[in-house]
Amino acid sequence: MRLIVHGQQAFGKAVLEGLLSRSEDVVAVYCAPDVVGGRPDPLKQYAAEAGITVRQPVSYKDPAVQKEMAELSADLCVMAYVTLMIPEEVLNTPSVGSIQYHPSLLPMHKGPSSINWPIIFGELKTGLSIFWPDKGLDTGPILLQKECPIGPDDTLGSLYFDQLFPMGVVAMMEAVDLVRDGKAPKVPQQSGEGTYEGWCRREEAKIDWSRPYQDLHNLIRGCDPQPGASAQLNENNLKLFGSSYNPGGAVNDEPGTIIEIIDGAALVSTVGGTVKISRVQQPGEKKVAAGDILKIGDVLS
Repeated sequence: MRLIVHGQQAFGKAVLEGLLSRSEDVVAVYCAPDVVGGRPDPLKQYAAEAGITVRQPVSYKDPAVQKEMAELSADLCVMAYVTLMIPEEVLNTPSVGSIQYHPSLLPMHKGPSSINWPIIFGELKTGLSIFWPDKGLDTGPILLQKECPIGPDDTLGSLYFDQLFPMGVVAMMEAVDLVRDGKAPKVPQQSGEGTYEGWCRREEAKIDWSRPYQDLHNLIRGCDPQPGASAQLNENNLKLFGSSYNPGGAVNDEPGTIIEIIDGAALVSTVGGTVKISRVQQPGEKKVAAGDILKIGDVLS
């Protein structure tokens, strides 16, 4: 098959590496436009080094983009970490269409922060879906899915890099094989089923210290490393990382009070227990040990 790889960053690069290691015929790579002053996209760099044509459209609504893609005579577009909305006519330009990676068990957790939210909600499992994208947002038919557990101390980072990233690369290879063999399912997602959540940003990541300790632990680890759970010390905005908790370790102090510094970590009084914070980041600064910023008696809000 003649393949287009559409993606970005490390995951897109890893998928391209996997396909090329199998001597797949990748006829072009599509990735996001360069960011002025930003780091080069690893997918773009790797594709260029491999001698593959790289295209970076600003918009896929431009008819010239679809015409250019059609001239490639591709069979399948493999979408590996694509955050743009792509028009359905572009998705259907390759002869058998496009397949896309999404890091959740669709129809649950449609949307752009689909790894953060299952952790924040305290769920015990998640997974990934390879699906046939359509005009909706993560609503197309399912090709295959893989499950993985969410451990009690998993973070956004550990869940993605240790499980969903490597599983996703393997699943993409499996999906391409199923398409090639004419055995790729198209299991419809029922309209109205599942959930959708938007971006997990600073406002969603703000800590409410009146919540139970389990909720705070889940929020902090679900936002670690991005966007970082946020709290305030007086007028100073802080991001908190490296959470653990002690159920039943409740104290009489006001929730959010630093009650102890242990090996550089800060123990915080919460409802029903305590939460220990390992690292803290101030705006524009690097992460440091929590005890370098927080002191006993400080109250976070």
